[in-house]
Amino acid sequence: MNTLNIDIKSKAFTTADKHTVTVIEDLQFKLSNNEFVCIIGPSGCGKTSLLNIIAGLDKRFSGSVSLSEAGTQFKTSYIFQNPRLLPWRTVLENIQLASNEQANNDTKIIQLLQRLGLADSLNSYPHHLSLGMQRRVALARGFYRESDILLMDEPLVSLDPPTARKARTLLIELWQQQARNVLFVTHDLDEAIELADRLIFISSSPSHVVADIKVDIARGERSAKNIEQFKQQLSSQRTDIAHLM
Repeated sequence: MNTLNIDIKSKAFTTADKHTVTVIEDLQFKLSNNEFVCIIGPSGCGKTSLLNIIAGLDKRFSGSVSLSEAGTQFKTSYIFQNPRLLPWRTVLENIQLASNEQANNDTKIIQLLQRLGLADSLNSYPHHLSLGMQRRVALARGFYRESDILLMDEPLVSLDPPTARKARTLLIELWQQQARNVLFVTHDLDEAIELADRLIFISSSPSHVVADIKVDIARGERSAKNIEQFKQQLSSQRTDIAHLM
């Protein structure tokens, strides 16, 4: 894939009392080489707005999101904070809706569900599933859709620690099997270090990039101890992001 360039000059909202509030200003970074990048920033700083802009859901901003090769289009898939499964459709049918092709590949869907431990839930409806299972269905739907970049907006929030840990392991396995750029929003720095190739810290609103940091721990060595050591190094070496950690 070409390098994806994100350059948002300004994103603003108009409040009910007609005031203009700028949530993003002069925010720039790049994605390439099937990277897994985590975005970290305070509540209300525009992280979801950023994902919506990249996804093409929000075009009311100043700036650009484009590939390095001019005129080339890129495909996105999006996993939201809420699983957003249609209650009147089965697991299989919910995933089929994500296809950007004319015909669905049910074999691929079944393989994804098998990897996620959901093979027996193919014909179940969302209300028959636990929240953790619904989030795994959302993961399958996100990876089923062919895309250049997968956007993830706190997709594992509210899960209990063992379930979240298992979901993170499954997420990395899927990403390694179906390589693409991933942009993952989280408030959990431990989660970000466990998952990411790079950490992008953004400021409070109007947000901009404060730091772009490579996670230099080998993926097979991201134990709780090594993650804690990495956090301590960041805290001591990068005073500019201490308030965001």
